[in-house]
Amino acid sequence: MLDWLYTAISWVLARWHSLWNVVFSDPAAGTGLSGLAWALSIVFLVVTVRVILFPLFVKQVKSQRAMQELQPEIARLRTQYGSDRQGFSEAMLKMQRERGVSPLAGCLPILPQIPIFLSLFHVLRRLAPEAQGLYSWSPELTDEAARAPFFGAPISSSFFMSGPKAEAIIEITGGYTNIRVVAFLLILIMSLTTFFTQKQIMRRSGPVEGQAAMVQKLLLYVMPIGLFVSGFLFPIGVLLYWFTNNLWTLGQQYFILRKMPPPGSDAAKAKASKDGAAADKPVVDPKTLAPRPGAKPVRPKSGRTAAPASTVDATNPTGDTTADGTTGPPPAADAAAPSGATAAGSDSQPPGARSSGGRPRSAAGRGSQGPANRGKRKRR
Repeated sequence: MLDWLYTAISWVLARWHSLWNVVFSDPAAGTGLSGLAWALSIVFLVVTVRVILFPLFVKQVKSQRAMQELQPEIARLRTQYGSDRQGFSEAMLKMQRERGVSPLAGCLPILPQIPIFLSLFHVLRRLAPEAQGLYSWSPELTDEAARAPFFGAPISSSFFMSGPKAEAIIEITGGYTNIRVVAFLLILIMSLTTFFTQKQIMRRSGPVEGQAAMVQKLLLYVMPIGLFVSGFLFPIGVLLYWFTNNLWTLGQQYFILRKMPPPGSDAAKAKASKDGAAADKPVVDPKTLAPRPGAKPVRPKSGRTAAPASTVDATNPTGDTTADGTTGPPPAADAAAPSGATAAGSDSQPPGARSSGGRPRSAAGRGSQGPANRGKRKRR
């Protein structure tokens, strides 16, 4: 039923092998480095698949960002509907349709990789020395792929082998030791890169709570352990495929995290502040606009406005002008005797009392004269 998919994977591998076989061929001997050519064929199979799936990966990241922006509204809906799960689900689906958000978009890059991985596993598992041609391959090409060494271990071999295939490969390599060393190192590297890839996915998705956080922590440890256990059954070519796929994912997510940091992270805040500062107008120093110390502030014609406290002259807080045309404070009262009291503090001061300047002043400011002036008029 899936022969068409096995044939497609085999065709892509054969095309990359023909290219790298030309690059690494030895014209004098008429042979090439078949092991390196087949290893690079598997590596560039990963490159081919991931380049095709890159738009889906970008769509996945945008969908995750949109789902994070909807979290406050989803929490409000959960509070509003309470125990009514059906009503909450319908309201949430309606909101997602209105915003154009699809939770399934987060699985788009993963779904196509599953059949590709299973197809490569099936093709490499069936490879064996002197086997018949498989999936559009000739018998010679099939035999060459089965014998192609990767650091001395054929790409079709695995840590645990049995049957006629194991006997044929042992005759070629001379024993299990080299195969198991290479396979174990690839299994260990594959598990470690899967762990770091999952941690990077957690950074990309941003902070989550509740069941989502529990699922992330579970995947962080369960996936590497599961791959470590199952890796002993995978052919070396499949381990190389998975290891290359993890390296690509690490680099791709590093690029996405720099270009599209998760909301609420330090990188996102720094990028937002940088973009906001670039969009603002140049800041003018307010000191260049302030009046000189002691100068009278300019008032608009439409109304009287108060000058800032820092620009008001300390000797003339009100900014009024005296009778002789100079700017200065109003005449001060006698410092020794406050207004309305004598030096002794018992008798009230008469209306015509002299100020500290020696000039008689009016009590009400209407030109009335005190008793001393009236006495001078009588003597005259």
